[in-house]
Amino acid sequence: MPSPHTIAVDSLPVIDLSRADDPASRAAFLEELHTAARDVGFFHLTGHGVTDAEFARILELTRAFFALPEADRLAVSNLRSPHFRGYTRVGHELTGGRSDWRDQLDVGAERAAAGVGPDDPAYLWLEGPNQWPDALPELRTGVLAWQERLAAVAHRLLRELLTAIGAPAGFFDAAFADRPHLHTKLIRYPGSAPSGADQGVGAHKDYGFLTLLLQDSVGGLQVRSGDGYLDVPPVPGAFVVNLGELLEIATEGYLSATDHRVVSPPGAVERFSVPFFYNPRLDAVVETVPGTYLDRAPGVVHDAGNPLHAEYGRNELKGWVRAHPGVARTHHPELVAG
Repeated sequence: MPSPHTIAVDSLPVIDLSRADDPASRAAFLEELHTAARDVGFFHLTGHGVTDAEFARILELTRAFFALPEADRLAVSNLRSPHFRGYTRVGHELTGGRSDWRDQLDVGAERAAAGVGPDDPAYLWLEGPNQWPDALPELRTGVLAWQERLAAVAHRLLRELLTAIGAPAGFFDAAFADRPHLHTKLIRYPGSAPSGADQGVGAHKDYGFLTLLLQDSVGGLQVRSGDGYLDVPPVPGAFVVNLGELLEIATEGYLSATDHRVVSPPGAVERFSVPFFYNPRLDAVVETVPGTYLDRAPGVVHDAGNPLHAEYGRNELKGWVRAHPGVARTHHPELVAG
């Protein structure tokens, strides 16, 4: 079985989730989902039930946030949050040790901060309240509603994906049933960096389970395909879905997280996107998903520079500390290597 990283494709597969409901098309749907997830790790998702009006509203709120005066955005800076929530200025997030030319607002499930004691796992700091700009009160309601809406879509998709590979559909239900670690980003790519660098966001893999990405009409997303990268132009009404590192762990490499990046739009063109990350509770330990597919699983590829952890919170915290060292130094200096 070739690795997903060696298979070159001309375009991402398009998977219509509504076909799962039709007995006449269900078998073909499952086979197409299986192939897309195994061989590419990325696909367009249609038939998900999210309306055009819902798409338009979340993009409208995203643009409205970034249209706020800088002072209003900085009032909710993530440097103020021990939970890595809030606004990140352009160039202040790192991927692969290099600055990404984008700014963003990070939102999670709206919960009170956990009381983290000296003997508790540090990843518990990732749970806590969001920061919302006073100048845009409708943002809170809109983003949290979007997050819950997409959690339902992602949960259904995850069950269908497990069914497609011949595994129990509800294998992860318990891990997501109580306090799932939901995460949404509102992102703006403000055009080309003054330096001429084109890293909107550098090549990386997502470190959770599933990502559902809403793009606006401006392209820039690229996915690893064979020895190069494939452009992923926006498809109206579709999410771009990709698998995270924990699904790679859970399937012993049968499903694999795939590198992707965003190239900055040219000149002063702005690009907006809203990725949603569907992940289990922080203390969930990812066990191997049973199934006959394991006879063909190649095993997880271990990268010394990017260790994978079966305990979800450890994997998540690793990513946040690397991407936002300023927040880590401010609130959690013990987590930052000297």
